[in-house]
Amino acid sequence: MADLPPVAEAPDTPTRSVTQSTGAKGRSAVRSVGLDLGTRQITYCEVKDGKVVERGTVRRAEQLARILGPNTAAARVGFEACREAWCVHELLTSWGQQPLMIDTTRARQIGIGQHKRKTDRIDAEVVAQAVEQGRLPLAHLLSVERRELRAQLSVRRAIVEARAQYVTTVRGLARSKNHRLPSCHSGGFVAMLRAASLDEGTRELVAPLERTLVVLDEQLAVVDAKLEELCAREPVVQQLSTTPGVGRIVAASFVSVIDDAKRFSGAHQVESYLGLVPGEDSSGGRRRIGAITKQGNSYARSLLVEAAWCILKQRDGSDPLKRWADAIVARRGKRIAVVALARRLAGVLWAMWRDGTVYEPARLGIKIAVGLQREAQSLDMRAEALRRAAKKATRRRRPTSSNQEVRIH
Repeated sequence: MADLPPVAEAPDTPTRSVTQSTGAKGRSAVRSVGLDLGTRQITYCEVKDGKVVERGTVRRAEQLARILGPNTAAARVGFEACREAWCVHELLTSWGQQPLMIDTTRARQIGIGQHKRKTDRIDAEVVAQAVEQGRLPLAHLLSVERRELRAQLSVRRAIVEARAQYVTTVRGLARSKNHRLPSCHSGGFVAMLRAASLDEGTRELVAPLERTLVVLDEQLAVVDAKLEELCAREPVVQQLSTTPGVGRIVAASFVSVIDDAKRFSGAHQVESYLGLVPGEDSSGGRRRIGAITKQGNSYARSLLVEAAWCILKQRDGSDPLKRWADAIVARRGKRIAVVALARRLAGVLWAMWRDGTVYEPARLGIKIAVGLQREAQSLDMRAEALRRAAKKATRRRRPTSSNQEVRIH
């Protein structure tokens, strides 16, 4: 995926809802408007006392000035978080209106898509009704700096993915001509390709792709320079980069997604926000734990998994994160250990950001040791309890002397 969607509150973060101000008769003091932001048109709907008073469609957000412009009555305007939501938010704010961006992960809570009926017209009305009733789950609004950082990361990701695709294609074409290109880093692929011993036909075949790779490398250098400039304004990026396996790109992506460490009350909320916690479907007294939820930003989650692989593969076994992951590898295997390590890494990065500290292996090792000790103690207690239960069952099954002897009179 080349795009990074707008950030929205995760299922495990505190829900924020709109609070309506009411007049003397309990009615809303301002208008309630819902928008459905489509790629080709914008559908709007205004309700009052639960009834639709006006609805319609426009091609561009600027055409909403007739009903929401600076010379119109004050209104609360609800709309789902999407690509154009940031521009619409800024435009409505400049008009003096109150924009309310809805968390897309909780959109069904207000009735969007219910009864398998979902159209732009219905969605706009459902949002307007939710605005009037004051039950909108609001999305977190990224700061301007974080949005700019995220945009540059999106550009870089698109270039890296395109380069990887071209490299794979060139290698495949070379193999089809009985040429095996040696392994190398993607950044040095063009130099390696030029030095490879290819016949004239193969080199002519891959020439267009080679020229494209040269352009991609040049543009990637430009984007990296821009990211260096943006990261220099963010001291927290350098702070998080002190963690093993975490470089500038991983740290910048984490910062651009979390935006503000203080909006989370604990590491588990951050892990849930990034979709790194196991899914659960428990009911009727039975607990069912599944794979991770994969909710939230997929790019940040994938980068954390890559960072976890780097930690797991490093030769230095003194790092507490690696030792912790190695223990899981021995019990559950590498794939589960990597995901678990990515989840723990997210919590560690958040805690460092919250406390304003750099990575400290000794301190982290003590916390991990305490956690392992508690786990060992709980396992010992569980084993002892099971032994006691087994003894009880044995005593119940043991026959009594009255049952053993049968007296004959």
